[in-house]
Order: sequence, then C-alpha cells, then structure tokens
Amino acid sequence: MRQRSGWAAALAAAGLGVVAAVSTTSVFAQQPAARPLKIAVYGGNGAIGSRIVKEALARGHTVTVVDRNTNPVTGPHADRAAVIKGDALDPKDVAKNSAGQDVVVSSVVVRPAPTPDFALSVVKSMVEGLRSQSGDDRTRLLVVGGASSLYNAQGQRLIDTFPAGMLANAQGEVKSAVDALDWLKTVKDVPWTFFSPAMSIAPGTRTGKFRIGTDQVVVDAQGRSAISMEDYAVAMLDEIERPQFVNRRFTVGY
Repeated sequence: MRQRSGWAAALAAAGLGVVAAVSTTSVFAQQPAARPLKIAVYGGNGAIGSRIVKEALARGHTVTVVDRNTNPVTGPHADRAAVIKGDALDPKDVAKNSAGQDVVVSSVVVRPAPTPDFALSVVKSMVEGLRSQSGDDRTRLLVVGGASSLYNAQGQRLIDTFPAGMLANAQGEVKSAVDALDWLKTVKDVPWTFFSPAMSIAPGTRTGKFRIGTDQVVVDAQGRSAISMEDYAVAMLDEIERPQFVNRRFTVGY
C-alpha cells in the first residue's frame, strides 16, 4: 500500500530510525526455475498479484489467475497463464482451484475492506480449503500480508504505535491483517508463509536488490521503509522456489 496521509507521523513515532539486522538478497536476472511449478494466484489481476504473476511466468512457471476480474493475462509467456473466476472467501472454491497446484498465493486486497474481519476471513477460507486435501503433499499457501504486524527497533508492534484514530477506517485491512498472522501461527497442518511488505509499497522498478527480515521492519539509514511492488514480487518468487520461511513470517525492504 502506498503510504497515506498520517502514516509519516506514525512511522516517526514508531521509532524506525534504526537499520534492521537483515541478510542481503540480490537477484539480477529472471532465470528459468530449476523446477517449474504450478502456481495459483488469488487476486492475480490486482496491483501486487499481477506482478507476482508476471515474475512467475518470466521464471518458467505455469500460473492460474483466480480473480473476480477475469481479464486475460497479456505480455511475454501469457500462453502459460490461465484466468478463471473465483472467490477466496469460499473454501470449496479454494479447494477446487488449488488441486494439483504446488503453491497458492493469496493476494486478495480490497480497499476499503468490505467487512472489519476481511483479511482474517480470507486467510481462514484459504486454510480451510487446503485442509480438504488428502495426502502429505499439500499445496503450500503464501499470503500477501500487511506491515502493521511488524516490530520496530524498540520491540513494539507497529500497529500498537499508531494513533487510535488512524485505524477507525481501516479495521478490515490493517487490524484484520494483524489478526490473520496471529491466527496463522496456530495452524500446523497446512504449510504457510506470511509475507509482510515494507511500510510503503508502490509500483516502481524491478532492481532485484533488497534486504530480507523476519519480524522487525526493514528500514534504510534514513529510517525509510519502502519496497517496489516489482521487487516484492521478486522476493515472493524467491521464497516460492527456495523456501526459507515455512510456517513463518518474513519481510522485505531496501
């Protein structure tokens, strides 16, 4: 989400002037994956989802876009993409569309959220759908999460540092995303990963250079916490291809 009015003051109050301790990741080219995967992306026609789809296709994967918007995928490698209509809030729909997939990505972002518990409801539906699978090889779930559940350098959750009025109109997006991560931490029978972006995420440039963190927000030397949607997609595909954070959360930033 692009940083909105009022967030700059919240970031300052959150104590983001310290560079987080993270590893460095550099991906300079979209190399064909060693093992092509089948990936379903709920919300794959959205701003972040479409970039995840583009990155996946460029790496040689086969992608199924599941979205209420059924506009076809265009551009390079579009022949390896299918688009179907689906509903992330319907566990039966999730079960059907994740069958045979190696990975399902939840990139369902609606603003304003239609209900106060929207983000949590989506995650619960995705998990319930995947629980219906039999056998040991369950489809892995990756969730495009929020940044408000991250911690600052003082060990405070960012959401707890925001002025009370900031959350009044964003319960289903901000508070519910925090609840979704807390709930996912109780899930042991479905492999999941929750991917928090930096505090500011917007369309930009694919550099392939960023830093990876876990629970602490990633900031630069000036205290800025930012990532482009394009580099967020790079980091997402890196995690899909080379899992490091199964049943964990991770984050990214410059």
